[in-house]
Amino acid sequence: MGTYHFIAIGGIGMSGLAKYLLEDGHTVSGSDIADSKYLEPLRKLGAKIYIGHSAENVPDEAIVIKSSAIKDNNPEVIRAKELGLKIYHRSDLLEEIAKSSQDAGKCFIGFSGTHGKTTTSGLASFVLEKAGLNPSFVDGGIIPEIHTNAQHKDGAYFIAELDESDGTIVKYYPDILVINNLEEDHLDFYKNGMSDLVKTFNQAISQSKKIIVNNDNEGTELLSGDFITFGLKNADYTACNINYSKDGTTFEIRHNNKKLADMKIQLAGVHNVYNTLAVVSALNEAGLNIEELSQYFYDFTGMGRRFQKVCDIGGITVYDDYAHHPTEIKATLDSASLKFGREHIVAVFQPHRYSRLKSLWNEFKQAFDNAGKVYVTDVYSASEAQIEGITGEKFAEDMQGAEYLGGNMEDVAEKLLPKLKDGDVVIGLGAGSITLLGKNLEKAGCVAGKR
Repeated sequence: MGTYHFIAIGGIGMSGLAKYLLEDGHTVSGSDIADSKYLEPLRKLGAKIYIGHSAENVPDEAIVIKSSAIKDNNPEVIRAKELGLKIYHRSDLLEEIAKSSQDAGKCFIGFSGTHGKTTTSGLASFVLEKAGLNPSFVDGGIIPEIHTNAQHKDGAYFIAELDESDGTIVKYYPDILVINNLEEDHLDFYKNGMSDLVKTFNQAISQSKKIIVNNDNEGTELLSGDFITFGLKNADYTACNINYSKDGTTFEIRHNNKKLADMKIQLAGVHNVYNTLAVVSALNEAGLNIEELSQYFYDFTGMGRRFQKVCDIGGITVYDDYAHHPTEIKATLDSASLKFGREHIVAVFQPHRYSRLKSLWNEFKQAFDNAGKVYVTDVYSASEAQIEGITGEKFAEDMQGAEYLGGNMEDVAEKLLPKLKDGDVVIGLGAGSITLLGKNLEKAGCVAGKR
């Protein structure tokens, strides 16, 4: 068993990897600048947690794991180098875990793509867990019904979300690689846009045994390889007789034009039909009986921060959603309007990264058609330098009907609350501090006597 030390252990991805190692019998320590809800489960599993970064936190012998946000001038990075310790990016650790799982005979299924990889990896993990198959997994979000984003168990399957944002997807050699879709994103890394993204995915494809792709996506048409496909019509795995209602979505799944299973899911929107198809195709290709597993799909309520209900404030309902790309925002709002009606939807958009807002400005403007009202906050920089002329205020001015709400999330909540009315469904959209909107609306509601 090994010894590992995590710098910035409290994040969703890092804490999941730490939990996996602890359950696998390794010794784990870690530090972060503040306590968080993800740290207590690690403490209970035996991790030694430090609040604050210090050279003294680093063990004399350990593999050190750091997130992309940790710079070389961090005192723990400096100390690790002085001790001659191995320093891994978190993708290096996931690569090691995946290889170890395969060496132990597990089938490694990786979910990737611009959108939906957290939901599909989480759904696959959830179904296998509920079916009693004891999967191991490392996903990018909390599965509400299981209350974790990672676990190590003795089943025959290892599920992982494979991130493409920084090109590290090329580190893995999955038995089954699922590509949900492909669109321009992370243009701070992919300087040549789609051509660089396709090149990266083609390398990942060359390292995978089976490749499953969405046949209805323009981006995946640019990829090279021998693929198994899913889609709504011309594909190996298809969904037909789709029916949407407030109670959920029903459809029939067919494989090579033969019925595989009837499916009912709680989640709304065509994108969740695609997500289900992605998971079904992967599990079927892994040799599992989909008809037997189909009963567990309905119990899945979605991943944390994926259209997740946060609170009720009087007659106002607040949801939190991680959507930070135009396609993701459109999918969330389409689903919400189908369930609640467009006139009730209040979208609060926090642009994530100046570079993304600049490169997809016009696409963002067209993503909010299914919102009755749109508010735009300041840009969440994610450590990027500001780009001249690219601001939330200017975006709101350029987008007809949108309104700018400046300041931090407390300020946004205080400005927003008086504009809301009974029956409104507020959806915070973004990958940054917008996740605090519900908490701050509750606080503002208490002050205003609405709670």
